[in-house]
Amino acid sequence: MNIHEYQAKGLLKKFGVAVPEGHPAFSVPEAVEAAKALESADHKVFVVKAQIHAGGRGKAGGVKVVKSTEEVREKAQHMLGMKMITHQTGPEGKIVKRLYVESGSNIKKEYYLSAVVDRKTKTITFMASTEGGVEIEEVATTTPEKIISVRIDPASGIQACHARKLGFALGFKGDLLKKFSKLVFSLYDAFNKTDASQIEINPLVETAEGEIIALDAKINFDDNALHRHDNIREMRDLDEEEPLEIEASKYDLSYIKMDGQIGCMVNGAGLAMATMDIIKLYGSSPANFLDVGGGATREKVTAAFKIILSDSSVRGILVNIFGGIMRCDVIANGILEAAKEVNLSVPLVVRLEGTNVDLGKDILAKSGLSIIAANDLADAAEKIVKAVKTAELN
Repeated sequence: MNIHEYQAKGLLKKFGVAVPEGHPAFSVPEAVEAAKALESADHKVFVVKAQIHAGGRGKAGGVKVVKSTEEVREKAQHMLGMKMITHQTGPEGKIVKRLYVESGSNIKKEYYLSAVVDRKTKTITFMASTEGGVEIEEVATTTPEKIISVRIDPASGIQACHARKLGFALGFKGDLLKKFSKLVFSLYDAFNKTDASQIEINPLVETAEGEIIALDAKINFDDNALHRHDNIREMRDLDEEEPLEIEASKYDLSYIKMDGQIGCMVNGAGLAMATMDIIKLYGSSPANFLDVGGGATREKVTAAFKIILSDSSVRGILVNIFGGIMRCDVIANGILEAAKEVNLSVPLVVRLEGTNVDLGKDILAKSGLSIIAANDLADAAEKIVKAVKTAELN
């Protein structure tokens, strides 16, 4: 699960991370009031930021530095309701429904800092770079030597040497190094106690006043741990999520929409990945990742099938089930039930194997539906790709 910048900064502040003062706003009057609350005799610089779940807001006109409450009003009127298109939103963009009005900072130098779960080494890994304020992917491609990583063994936890190594790499000394080290320890604490999967601060800045602050913040959380964090789960913004993914979550289905044309329904994450790979191998692309799980009911399978068919980009469906805990006859009945409720107008290839496989195949064979049976995964992928191409030609 992702949250907005202002929510991420609010969480980090509770763990001792220094952030600029700011307030969220859902309307133009709220944005103006937020600026007035931040205004003082010696501080009249504000930053108006669009709040969407995507990077690249600055380049898309979603981050504006202004010097009066009237300018805040003007920028808020322009941003709220606008369709923002960035390199992460895709051409469909996102509608801006929230703003964050923040005190301006006197920036001296920008840096990059993040913490992420490294599944290969089973550690929390910090990454830092002197090249802050730009996409880290660009830095990794053009100047990878400017990125330093430090792995934290969860058995021993973070140590002072880890923070110092990161700080020295960024050029910090003396009081700045102490402040940076404190921030790193705070980030590590926040990462563990919120069950985060990623915390990214880009940019982390050194101010002219000698402070180290998080000027931007992005946090992703492990969905499987959200039951432990009611306060975080309440931050979920459904307007920022794919509608089909929201619908899938109601049935506890693991669904991710993709850009291809072949819908996939599979049981087991590993088998789902293999199914998507082999669809690519045979010359097409998957429209989704969908894992119905090992113990799915007929109702859950029906819901999964209807969700796949709700995607207008789907031109064919591949069902790939290996029945261990999941029974093939349950899958077959779910497919038939869904087909009765929706107009099945695209090719359907089904590969069943495992528990009650003969019963499942018999149910589908006697259904009267135009279902293409497959013997194995390669056969299934080849048949669905061919069927989709044939349908497009006709």
